[in-house]
Amino acid sequence: MSELHKNLIAGEWLAGESEIENRNPSDLSDLVGVYAQASADQLEATLDQARVAQAEWAAYGLERKQAVLNAIGNEMMARAEELGTLLSREEGKPLAEGKGEVYRAGQFFTYYAAECLRQLGENADSVRDGVEIDVRREPIGTVAIISPWNFPTATASWKIAPALCYGNAVVWKPANVTPASAVALAEIIDRQDIPKGLFSLVVGAGRTIGQRLVESPKIDAISFTGSVPVGRGIATAAIQNFTKVQMEMGSKNALAVMDDADIDLAVTLALGGAFGSTGQKCTASSRLVVHSAVHDSFVEKLVAGAQAMKVGHALEAGIQMGPVVSEQQLNENLAYVDLGKSEGAELACGGQRLEMPTEGFYMSPGVFLNTSNDMRINREEMFAPLTSVIKVGSYEEALSVVNDTNFGLTSGIVTQNLARATHFRRNARTGVVTVNLPTAGTDYHVPFGGRGDSSYGPREQGKTAAEFYTTVKTAYISAGKPV
Repeated sequence: MSELHKNLIAGEWLAGESEIENRNPSDLSDLVGVYAQASADQLEATLDQARVAQAEWAAYGLERKQAVLNAIGNEMMARAEELGTLLSREEGKPLAEGKGEVYRAGQFFTYYAAECLRQLGENADSVRDGVEIDVRREPIGTVAIISPWNFPTATASWKIAPALCYGNAVVWKPANVTPASAVALAEIIDRQDIPKGLFSLVVGAGRTIGQRLVESPKIDAISFTGSVPVGRGIATAAIQNFTKVQMEMGSKNALAVMDDADIDLAVTLALGGAFGSTGQKCTASSRLVVHSAVHDSFVEKLVAGAQAMKVGHALEAGIQMGPVVSEQQLNENLAYVDLGKSEGAELACGGQRLEMPTEGFYMSPGVFLNTSNDMRINREEMFAPLTSVIKVGSYEEALSVVNDTNFGLTSGIVTQNLARATHFRRNARTGVVTVNLPTAGTDYHVPFGGRGDSSYGPREQGKTAAEFYTTVKTAYISAGKPV
């Protein structure tokens, strides 16, 4: 029997009310581990202790907090190969991506360690004589963090690190699909010089533990990354307590390839953006908006590149794309393949389940041709290694298609025309815009977020994280008359 991995409840590692198995999507015979499912009573206990711990943590000196975050980040970076292997084993992304994710997650912590020392307020003179004004930010309190399975370490880290940096307690509910990475990160955090119960890990189903967490009046803020329907439910629950909410949700990102584009570069960007992480990322290039003048040459090279991609076990050397994360996800992906065909799209390659030496959830990268922007495969987030080519006749039409979506996370353009690139940057209605770069891939020290159905609430990452994880206090001081 595999060892039971427990939850971190009010500062103690405890078994739950039930357990789940975690299996490797590259090889279903590989049991990663057995993981406890937290109970409702355990959630309540950890919420109560979090409030006590948060007050103690907020009183820690800045350098003491800085040392904690630095220690977390440095250990993650030092163990990137070990923890990245574990991540790839349970989530399915190629090993290089798994190791890179853990290392980047460590950088989030070291970045916010430095931010501990950069929390500067503002001063002003009042309109009243003899009165001065002090404006500063204070911790919001106890933060619920609900993170997804596709970047189980990085997404959680870019939420946990600023939450701790700005003096808050954290109650973290990770995705049930990837509990191993969550436990590994929680163990690192728990070993640090922090108050008992400041950081908690509650693994459990979203419909039970997750729902109870977002409905709790003991939570001061909720940071969520996931689907639009779940986000709407969280917002509905949170408003009952006027809980502060930050949400990153769906996307339908477009990469526009213009008639003056470097075609080899455009194909490289499209392949990496569409099929990196098996297409399971919110910044994936799922719509390729291509100028008619270069359409045929682009498509020829794109299809050849997709067909040449090496799909296999996530831990195997030379793999470019691993399996999808679960059987449910695979079935949803294959359903979108059937949907695209029924809508009249041509499946030029891929989109099929693959039989491999080990039993897993493998599929080939798929490319749809002859699609229009009103097809469901171009309106809905598929979260799959599938991309659609949309032919356009001009830059103006391309920009219109890029913006014709309910989402608005990332968009990109491939062009050698500076004026056109500048116009696109200014007029693409997305939170992130790229020029001659993939729509995927962002830095940790600058804001990240979208528009429309993609995001709600303050931006994540960089200095702007303070907008969500703190609250502003304005103080008026009268010194009286000098003596």
